[in-house]
Amino acid sequence: MRITLEVTGAGEALDLREWLRGDPELRDRVGRVPAQAPEPGAMGGLGELVALLLEPGGLTVTLAASVVAWLQTRKGSQTVTITKPDGTQVVVTSEGVRGLTPESSGELAERVAQALRAPAPPPPPAPPTTDGATGDRGGDADTPGGAGTGERV
Repeated sequence: MRITLEVTGAGEALDLREWLRGDPELRDRVGRVPAQAPEPGAMGGLGELVALLLEPGGLTVTLAASVVAWLQTRKGSQTVTITKPDGTQVVVTSEGVRGLTPESSGELAERVAQALRAPAPPPPPAPPTTDGATGDRGGDADTPGGAGTGERV
């Protein structure tokens, strides 16, 4: 499972990448995603991303704990957006981790890890076609649509 982490602030992705590489369990799984050129008409491109290759469900607690600990060392406002392969995002901010006790930090890391392990939300139902059919190819018609792809912790 390829997970990407995007960090606000110039040079912060490099610092986070080095922090994660300091963890023996994550060291060989951390990579770099080159910055992309800005889209036409955009004022700038995306910042540098940090990529991790994890086995499904594996090392999510280690990753989450490392991100929480890194954010606790930051001055100013930082945000780390963790994106799963299905597009689901988990957002952790430095404001949300400042002043946490070690116990609370561990609980937050576990909540982040659970969000990373959670299955993708089901896709929203297909819109009706002009003949009244839904365009759906099976499945339960009572299944609710996805509640969004982002979770803030």
